[in-house]
Amino acid sequence: MVRATGSERALGVFPPKPNAVEELFGTPKVVIGAVHLPPLPGSPHYEGVPLDEICTFAIEEARAYLDGGAHGVIVENHWDIPFLKPGEHGYETAAAMAVVTDRVRHATAGRVGVSILSNAAECSIASAWSGGAGFVRVNQWANAYVANEGIIEGQAAHATRYRSRIGANPVKIFADVHVKHGAHAIVADRTLAEQTEDAEFFGADVLIATGSRTGDAAALDEVEGIAAHTTLPVVIGSGISAGNVGELLPACDGVIVASSVKDNGRWWGRVEAAKVRELTAAAAKAGVVLP
Repeated sequence: MVRATGSERALGVFPPKPNAVEELFGTPKVVIGAVHLPPLPGSPHYEGVPLDEICTFAIEEARAYLDGGAHGVIVENHWDIPFLKPGEHGYETAAAMAVVTDRVRHATAGRVGVSILSNAAECSIASAWSGGAGFVRVNQWANAYVANEGIIEGQAAHATRYRSRIGANPVKIFADVHVKHGAHAIVADRTLAEQTEDAEFFGADVLIATGSRTGDAAALDEVEGIAAHTTLPVVIGSGISAGNVGELLPACDGVIVASSVKDNGRWWGRVEAAKVRELTAAAAKAGVVLP
């Protein structure tokens, strides 16, 4: 399937807006690498590592992605397990993420985003705006679901008001449609098309399709189903590898990659630029213009 352009798709449920992927990255299809940070201050696994060392780690990971041909990175507090619910994160998380994001941005000159788990939209926006990032990922933007952390509600109403209040409207929202690590029984009576339209209606800029958990690939029919019911760009947010990126990219506008390009194939491994190059080479065959 060839991904239709916004003008070729049906009129959406929100007034048309510029393509956020093209605005952020200067190209219509992208590969974004996820930088999984070590434990940050305040989290259960944190053991007093100086923030400078965490920044050095993040910069090395980001450079491996960019040297391998990725268009940008998203900085994520993945080692802060178990994750807090939105509104429960401390000042230390927002501060640490802002510092790390700023250091990565300056060291790599790459395009950077922020994801603070779980679903911490306001905290992510604060860190992104302070650290000079262009976008945030929010797992539950509209509606609700049952996650590992409990019941998680959509963050759109509060997050957009907070973003406006601090003058951070340039920060784009990448929003998951079906969230991994959770069950959607609360909204099981709403179709994929309806949930896609809900996320667009509530002001998201890019929609994300994922598998059921970290490292699981999104099903092609799910990606196509989301893409068919939105005018927004669609990005795949989990399970991307050199082996499947060629099949999935024609149906979407980009991918977020992590586990498959780590030295051990797990999210907690180190990024290998050679593995990133293998993936981006496959992406280039599927139509991605590498930086």
